[in-house]
Amino acid sequence: MGEIVRAVRPGPVFGGLVVVAVVGGWLCARAEPGRNGEAVGGTILLVLAGWVISLCLHEFAHAVTAFRFGDRNTEVRGYLTLNPLRYTHTGLSIGLPLLIILLGGIGFPGGAVYVQQAGFSRAERTTVSLAGPATNLAIGAILLGVVAAFGSTDGTWMTGGLLIGSDHIVLWAALAMLAFLQITAAILNLIPMPGFDGYGAIEPYLSDQTRVSANKIAPYGFLIVFALLFIPALNKAFFDGIYALFELSGVPSELSSYGWYLFAFWR
Repeated sequence: MGEIVRAVRPGPVFGGLVVVAVVGGWLCARAEPGRNGEAVGGTILLVLAGWVISLCLHEFAHAVTAFRFGDRNTEVRGYLTLNPLRYTHTGLSIGLPLLIILLGGIGFPGGAVYVQQAGFSRAERTTVSLAGPATNLAIGAILLGVVAAFGSTDGTWMTGGLLIGSDHIVLWAALAMLAFLQITAAILNLIPMPGFDGYGAIEPYLSDQTRVSANKIAPYGFLIVFALLFIPALNKAFFDGIYALFELSGVPSELSSYGWYLFAFWR
């Protein structure tokens, strides 16, 4: 454990993202409800910076778990600095997920860091793959816990589906939207589709022939899943499941929708 602590060195880029998220949260906390400058600007800063931070932590979780199992290249490649610019596929890991949020408001997983798994046991390879989505679930649970604990004592959330009464409703809505992104990213990433972490978790247990066939699909896995979400029945089933998980926290899903309303000011 001490070796891991010494190897982890969060860089200034990650620190800058944290500062932006804090500023966004401060603007949200002081904003009046509605699409005003502070509410919209604060929500955008908090959600975008918070989402990139979570993407960094997702990739970091893969890397630090692999480092624990003996892959020292994760430190050499700079993955343990949490710097998004050091990831193997910055566009896939950061740019594409950000674009999908802007277009559709869901947290879509990006490309993973490169991990040298030679010498890993099958269980270790599975653990490395699951570390990323587990991190998203943990972040989502923490955010919802904060909103449930403090937001529900800050006034009345809902009456007939309308958000009213909370002194800091913009802040809770932005955090709820960020939590929603974490849950969607985790669930999507657990799909056992080649190219996703869910497939990486089961891949060590597949036959060589199955892996060869799956590798041919991997470059298109993202497009396949993305296209499937446009099928109305599958889209409804997916989001019904996400909202059900979301509301287990006691936080109404409408709060996340209000965050999206503030975030997507152009709609």
